[in-house]
Amino acid sequence: MNPILESLYQRRSVRAFQERPVPEELKRAILDAAAQAPSAGCQQLYTILDISDQSLKEALAVSCDEQPFIAKAPVVLVFCADCLKWFDAYVEAGCTPRQPLAGDLMLAVDDAVIAAQNAVVAAQSLGLGSCYIGDIMENYEEHKKLLNLPDYAFPVAMLCMGYYPENYQKRLNPRFKREYVVFKDNYKRLNNDEIKDMFKSLDESYKEKNNYNAKNYAQTHYARKTGAPFAREMARSVREALKVWNGKKG
Repeated sequence: MNPILESLYQRRSVRAFQERPVPEELKRAILDAAAQAPSAGCQQLYTILDISDQSLKEALAVSCDEQPFIAKAPVVLVFCADCLKWFDAYVEAGCTPRQPLAGDLMLAVDDAVIAAQNAVVAAQSLGLGSCYIGDIMENYEEHKKLLNLPDYAFPVAMLCMGYYPENYQKRLNPRFKREYVVFKDNYKRLNNDEIKDMFKSLDESYKEKNNYNAKNYAQTHYARKTGAPFAREMARSVREALKVWNGKKG
């Protein structure tokens, strides 16, 4: 296995880090690697916020679903889908641009998360662990104020990074079989037997995480994630943010 593939397989989400600062030159290397990501029309429709203020980290630890490890992460990066910079650039260039719309937002989200994944891969290659925080999409109004975000800039991913803890056991959560993820030419809706087979490896481990009187992994996951209060808040938050791109604000 070549070094890049090996690095991808070795990566794990980590929520505890050594109390050891990440040198600035490594952080710059990660940020520069993020900027090498492919983007729509090479526009780089994103802005990366390098969160270094400790009080801001602590505020994000609370607003992002009460996750204290965020405040302890040596590196915290917020990736924002950003359509404002190009809108301003068009105006400065003498264009008469239309307002950014939902389609522009989707392209910007693509750009932002591709750049974020470049940062994750770069960090792993430098011996740093990372964890995505999707909760940055919650509490839109609070985060907009906290991060001084203008209209047409929306935080789509946050990354916490740092050195893996000593003696860290890199456990890999089971992945679905390729046949249930990759379809030839056309989308295929799975039948009940295929769904049961797809979840077989996950069902074998769900009991150790089962605090919801669930009968299988899917029930556990729904209780913890999709059906949880934070997921409803995220849906509300994104719906509120979309008003800007749909021209319905105010």
